[in-house]
Amino acid sequence: MAAVKKSNKLSEELYLKRLEKHHDELSWLYMELYDNSAMFAELIEQMHAFYRERNQSLKNLDGKRLENPSWYKSNDMLGMMLYIDNFAGDMKGVKSKLDYLQESNINYIHLMPFLDSPEGRSDGGYAVADFRKVREDLGTINDLKSLTAACHKKNISVCMDFVMNHTSEDHEWAMKAKQGDGEYMSRYFFYDNYDIPAEYEKTTPQVFPTTAPGNFTWCPEVNHFVMTTFYPYQWDLNYANPRVFNEMMYNFLYLANCGIDIIRIDAVPYIWKQLGTPSRNLPQVHTIVRMMRVISEIVCPGILLLGEVVMEPEKVVPYFGTVDKPECHMLYNVTTMATTWHTIATRNVRLLREQLDVVNSLPKDYLFLNYLRCHDDIGWGLDYSSLEKDGIREVPHKKYLNDYFRGWTGGSNSRGELYNEDLRTGDARFCGTTASLCGIERAGFEHDEEMMDSAIRLDVMLHAYMFMQSGIPVLYSGDEIGQVNDYSYKLDPKKAEDSRYLHRGKMNWENAKKRNDLNTPEGRIYQALKKLEDIRKEEKAFMADADTWTLDTWEKEVLAIGRYYDGDKIIGIFNFSEYDKTAWINEDDGLYEDMITGAKREAKGVDIPAYGFIYLKKADDSVDETGDTADETGDTALQ
Repeated sequence: MAAVKKSNKLSEELYLKRLEKHHDELSWLYMELYDNSAMFAELIEQMHAFYRERNQSLKNLDGKRLENPSWYKSNDMLGMMLYIDNFAGDMKGVKSKLDYLQESNINYIHLMPFLDSPEGRSDGGYAVADFRKVREDLGTINDLKSLTAACHKKNISVCMDFVMNHTSEDHEWAMKAKQGDGEYMSRYFFYDNYDIPAEYEKTTPQVFPTTAPGNFTWCPEVNHFVMTTFYPYQWDLNYANPRVFNEMMYNFLYLANCGIDIIRIDAVPYIWKQLGTPSRNLPQVHTIVRMMRVISEIVCPGILLLGEVVMEPEKVVPYFGTVDKPECHMLYNVTTMATTWHTIATRNVRLLREQLDVVNSLPKDYLFLNYLRCHDDIGWGLDYSSLEKDGIREVPHKKYLNDYFRGWTGGSNSRGELYNEDLRTGDARFCGTTASLCGIERAGFEHDEEMMDSAIRLDVMLHAYMFMQSGIPVLYSGDEIGQVNDYSYKLDPKKAEDSRYLHRGKMNWENAKKRNDLNTPEGRIYQALKKLEDIRKEEKAFMADADTWTLDTWEKEVLAIGRYYDGDKIIGIFNFSEYDKTAWINEDDGLYEDMITGAKREAKGVDIPAYGFIYLKKADDSVDETGDTADETGDTALQ
C-alpha cells in the first residue's frame, strides 16, 4: 500500500510540474479567445481528472516517449491506413491480424473512422453521433482499449480520426438543438432567416459544389438555417462558444485514455468560422490547435497530433507552429501525392522535383506523412502556374489525367473511375488502388505477362521512391500485396453513388496467403516492399531528419534523390517512363554500392530500366574488391 501511495504521489508531482510549465500560456491563449475564467477553471479541473483516469501503462508509455521525444522520427516508422471492417471485420479481428502487420513491418496503424455514426449519412464515418461510442458492428470501447493495449505490446502505435469541425445531425447536441434548446443551438450556427448565411456565402468557398452545394441547410424542426460546410447531415460546431471547445477537449482526452497514440485532426483549417472571411485557416484555428498541443503535453504527453491540411507543403507550414510554440507534430504531404501520379502520366519529373525541393528546404523539425494512395480520391490540385512553363493548361490537363488513369489515352494500362464529376465544367477527381492505377488489374485480366512485369516494376518503383522521400511512408491496406479495384460497391445501393468505394474493397486474405510465393504478383510485390523496408530500417540515412535533396539527371523522365546522415550517403534514382533511361548524374566521390544487388560502381551515367529504380550507397573508399561496375538493378523480388 505504501508503494502505491508513493507511486501516486510521484505521478501527481509529474502532472503538477507539467501543468506549472504550461499553465500561463494556456491561460493566456484561452482568455484571449474566450475571456471566460469560469470555463477555464473547469477545463483545468477536468484535465486533472482525465490524467488521474489515465492508466499506468499509458503513463509509462508517456514517460518512455518523453525520454526520446523524437521516437516517431526514426527510420523504422512505417504506417498503414485501414478500414476495420474491410481489413478484418471488427476490432477483435484487427487484433487477430497484428502478427501479419508486424510481419509486414508496420508499426503505426491508422484506423479509419470507427466512432458511432448514422448509416447512410456519415460520409464514411466523418459524421460522428457519439464521440465515446464505437460503431456497434465494429466493437465496443473496451474492444478499442484491448486493441490498443495489444498494439502497444508489439510496439505498434494507433492513429484515429478526431472529427472536430462538425457533428452528425444525430449527435445528442444536434437532437436537443432540433427541440429548440437555445443552449445547444448556440453550439452550432443557427439563423432564423437567410440574411447572415447569404453574407457567409459571399466569401466562404463551397467544399462540394456539385454534390452538396452551399454552406447552409434548412432545419425544419426549428425553422432555422444551420451551417453545414460539408454535407447537410454534418453540422458545423461553433468554436466561438467555449463550451464547445471544452467538451470537445474532454472527448479528445477520453479517446487518448483509450490508448490512441496519434490523433488525426480532421479538416483542421475549417474549425473557426468568421463572417466576411473565407472561414479557412484563420488565426483562431492556430490558437485552438496550440491549446490542444499544450493540453496533451500536460495530460498525455506521449501522443501526437496529425493535421489534415490539404494544401501545398509551403502553405501547410503554419500548422507545425514554431519551434517554441509547436502545433501539429505531423502533416500530410497531399500535393506531392497528386503530383506523383501527374508525373507518371506525363513522364516528366520537373514539377515533382520542384515540390520535393520545397519540402526538403523546410526545417527538419517538420515531419510529413507520405503516401501513394489513401482512402480518399485523388484531386488534381497541381501547381498550374508552374505547369504553364511547359505549356500545360489546367482544364485540358485535368481531362488528360482523368482519361489517362481510365486507360483511355497516353499508352496507359491504368484502370480507375472518376469521382464527383462536374458535367458542366468537366472537372472531376479520381479513384483507384495503387495496383490498378499501375496496370496490374489490366495485366491480370488480360493474362499479359509482359504487361504484368511492367506494372509490378512501376508499383515497386513508386514505393521505393516514396520510401526515399523525407518523412514517414504510409501504405494503404492491400497495397502490400498489389490489391486491385473492387467493383462490387456498384451492387450496394448505399455505396453505388460513391466511386471512392472502388479502392475501399475488403482485404483479400486469400491473396495475402500468396505473399511468400515469388511466382505470384502478390508475392513479388510483398517481398520487394519487404526488402525495401528492411533497407530503410537498417540505414541511418533514412532517418526523418537526414539531409535530403534532388539531383539533376538531364532526363525529364528520371528523378534522383540524395540522402545524407552522419557520414552515410544514399542516392535513389527513379525512372517514370516505360523506356530504359540513363541518369546523367556525376557524383565524383568514389564508388557506390547497389543496395539491392551489392554490386559496386561509380555514381555516373547510371542506366535505369523502364519503370525501374536503383538505391546507391556511398561505399567505403578503402574497399574495392570486386571491381564490378555492373548496372544491374534489383533481384528477382524487385523486378
